[in-house]
Amino acid sequence: MSTRAVLEVIALDAEDAIAAQAGGADRLEVVTDMAADGLTPPAATVAAIRAAVDIPLRVMLRLAGGFAAGEVGLLVDAVHRMRGAGASEFVLGFLDAHGAVDMYAVERVVAELDGCPWTFHRAIDRASDRDALRKQLDGLPGLDTYLTAGAAAGVDDGLPTLVAEAARQGEPGYEQQILVGGGLQLEHVPRLREAGIDAFHIGGAARSAGWAGVVSVSAVAEWRRVLDAD
Repeated sequence: MSTRAVLEVIALDAEDAIAAQAGGADRLEVVTDMAADGLTPPAATVAAIRAAVDIPLRVMLRLAGGFAAGEVGLLVDAVHRMRGAGASEFVLGFLDAHGAVDMYAVERVVAELDGCPWTFHRAIDRASDRDALRKQLDGLPGLDTYLTAGAAAGVDDGLPTLVAEAARQGEPGYEQQILVGGGLQLEHVPRLREAGIDAFHIGGAARSAGWAGVVSVSAVAEWRRVLDAD
């Protein structure tokens, strides 16, 4: 394919960010506390990363593990802190107790983003109805991406769903870019690219020593090489 695939890499600090950019990442997802699957980072971390690299970064808006919004006022406060630190793109996603999208929380937070681009993250993989969630969110300002593995367990299980959703590109609720992440492996790439998917998200796969280590330039470069070869 002629279109360069997007490679997004999770960065926990400026050292990660510098390595990811050097390896060929197109964008960063900035988080803290991967034991909780990624929470809102300190404003100082965002500012340091923004000063260290010139590729886009998306900052997580998530204050606790799970996919409940919690105190929406605290999320609004987090938006203001992150924007003050230089963030202009975001990642978020909230579900209610029944697995439906928490529209109140999402709309409150999105209103504070004031048109900034944002990703709805892997909460979609825990939703009771993926299609309904997409259609409820359709039209919200700034929403341009879904980060998804296609299934809660990861890409191995979710591959058929990812391929099916890619085939619906352009339909109402399916106009956003599919960013595949969650158990993503290099061997998944050819099938996903064949389906027309052109955005990929890696975390642990970018670190030769796992989450105990920093982002590896060579690991990111290998992903870049494979994506550019397809």
